[in-house]
Amino acid sequence: MSDTTQKTGSVPTIVLNDGRTIPQLGFGVFQVPPEDTAEVTGRAIEIGYRHIDTAEMYGNEEGVGRAVRDSGIDRDEFFITSKLNNGFHRPDDARKAFDETLSKLGVEQVDLFLIHWPLPTLYDGDFPATWRVLEEFYRDGRARSIGVSNFTPSQLRRLAAETDVVPAVNQVEVHPYFTNEQVRAYGVEHQIATEAWSPIAQGKVLDDPTISEIAERVGRSTAQVTLRWHIERGDIVFPKSVTTERMQANFDIFDFELADSDVAAISALDKGEAGRTGPDPETFDYVPS
Repeated sequence: MSDTTQKTGSVPTIVLNDGRTIPQLGFGVFQVPPEDTAEVTGRAIEIGYRHIDTAEMYGNEEGVGRAVRDSGIDRDEFFITSKLNNGFHRPDDARKAFDETLSKLGVEQVDLFLIHWPLPTLYDGDFPATWRVLEEFYRDGRARSIGVSNFTPSQLRRLAAETDVVPAVNQVEVHPYFTNEQVRAYGVEHQIATEAWSPIAQGKVLDDPTISEIAERVGRSTAQVTLRWHIERGDIVFPKSVTTERMQANFDIFDFELADSDVAAISALDKGEAGRTGPDPETFDYVPS
């Protein structure tokens, strides 16, 4: 674990490049139906999750906000992330979308706001213009931290050349079959924390013989071992489940450790581009209708 990691309660926190901290484990609500989000997120909060990751395109920000309010826990105890809808990259559209995010969440600030996808083939390829709008949100305090999602090293280098604020995080696909080392290495070099989405490769790694052997030896599930691998490599992870038992199991990964050799063995499962489960950020051009 790196020296930028602190311990708070049972969940470690990562110190971001802007001085703020983020819990290393969170709860993801991707594909949680809007009508179920408040109840599902509420159960996660009862277990102990305080870091919630949502997005405008998920359509469930309102449910996240309701769960936070209904918990009775002080707002400042939570770390809430949302992300810009792919359809709103134009500066004025991004400003309106962000206002709507705050309204739906029922908060005055989000802890982290991200550009969801760079979309380099759309909007004249001008994702730096979109980033400069996020810099406005950061400077006026309505976004305590700002970052990106699904950005490649070349796209991050362009931001560095054309804008002022270094992203606090880059949320990208990372799992044992796609370790995304070039992106992670850029992040380490430039103090950009890596957040791992699809941390268990949509379940594809759960039957892997190497991970299964380690899990049997340490007396944990393959999912817990995989999530622990992410934690020990210093990444931020937010598994999604609507099952209370699995939410709890995903949370119970801080009372054991993996040997360095086990971390290395899991990392060696990387398949490069062949292991990617999601789209390529250099070509992805989806915009919701």
